Amino acid sequence: MASARPSTRTARRRPISLPIRLLIAASAIATLAAAPDDARKVHDAAIVLDSHFDTPANLGRPGWSIIDRHSFAEDGDQVDWPRMVDSGVDGGFFAIFTGQGARDEAGDHAARDAALVRAVQIREMVAKHSDKFALALTADDARRIAAEGKRIVFISMENGSPFAGDLSLMRTFRALGATTMGAVHTRNNDLADSATDKPEWNGLSPKGKQFVADANRLGVLIDASHASDDATLQMAQLSKTPIILTHSGMRGVYNHPRNVPDAVAKAVAAKGGVIQINAFSGYMIDQQKIPERDAAMAELRQQFGRASTPEQRRAMIAKRKEIDARWPVKRATFDDVIKHIVYAVRLVGIDHVGISGDFDGGGGVEGLDDITGYPNVTAALLKAGFSQSDVNKFWGGNALRAIAAAQAAAEPGAVPAVPVTR
Repeated sequence: MASARPSTRTARRRPISLPIRLLIAASAIATLAAAPDDARKVHDAAIVLDSHFDTPANLGRPGWSIIDRHSFAEDGDQVDWPRMVDSGVDGGFFAIFTGQGARDEAGDHAARDAALVRAVQIREMVAKHSDKFALALTADDARRIAAEGKRIVFISMENGSPFAGDLSLMRTFRALGATTMGAVHTRNNDLADSATDKPEWNGLSPKGKQFVADANRLGVLIDASHASDDATLQMAQLSKTPIILTHSGMRGVYNHPRNVPDAVAKAVAAKGGVIQINAFSGYMIDQQKIPERDAAMAELRQQFGRASTPEQRRAMIAKRKEIDARWPVKRATFDDVIKHIVYAVRLVGIDHVGISGDFDGGGGVEGLDDITGYPNVTAALLKAGFSQSDVNKFWGGNALRAIAAAQAAAEPGAVPAVPVTR
């Protein structure tokens, strides 16, 4: 789930080498048509995992089902089972997102309870559709589930507020299936500074440092997306295992605090970690400020709130289109995503880069509005000379390696041997 006012300054861009220029050009070709047959075969041969789906936020909507085919154009939804099958997406990290509330006992309890409800909803989704989905707790689980033709469901946690008041709850969420945990979201909390807030702890708090140690003991893969530069660097330094940024960008391409600077990216990679590039427009290009548009959007949010029912969602999307037509703003494109990808590969190597659309959480750009655009990403990579092995690493291999490394260092008994849904 992404939200933050973007920077209005762009970073100094480095000279782009010929192979990278070829990749950027190839990406434009890839957006014009579906991926060619040979590229689709390469795509389908990989385990394609998106490292950050905010789709669980839809599970509480009346009448909504992940089994139904939805439409980004009509209802704004970006992930569902039919489109996963169509686009060769084997699964993803389904996020328990918790917005940062009050940092007191009541706020801690509210965050805890909301996260517990969401965890149960994810598990209920898997149980109800066990012929199509399966819960993964390990990298081996993911490979087995993909071989069975089902979709992989890893549970992740975005924001540590559900356990910030009591770190022992990390063990509870681990038992419920959480494989990846992030410390912070768009505002500081009792664990860490956010990338989009003023420094409070100069990185991690004392409790945040304990969070890193506890995550290592539990075999939890630490997610540094949304954390400040100092907090991310400290996580990489303190963790005994690799960390991951499940949905971030490269500051060397666009200067936004949510994007990772080169030095921090190198530190993450040096520890064996992975940077998953997201497709969030506000982190890729300048965002024009139009007061009238902002006022109209505020009125839209007040009118529809969470827009729970299908009818409300369609009405909200139709109204949003009217606002976009009257006060248009530039959106980032497929090519902007590719620029971040190739910059990251050039900086830290193919072993440390992957992707997440940040779908159903504000992500999506022109040419990559939902998961159906993922085969075109593979096509662009292949046109630039990347191999099947490279594609395998990029789409899921790197993330699975990081999960396995985190779990290999866990205390005995911390990692369940088989999925708890059996």
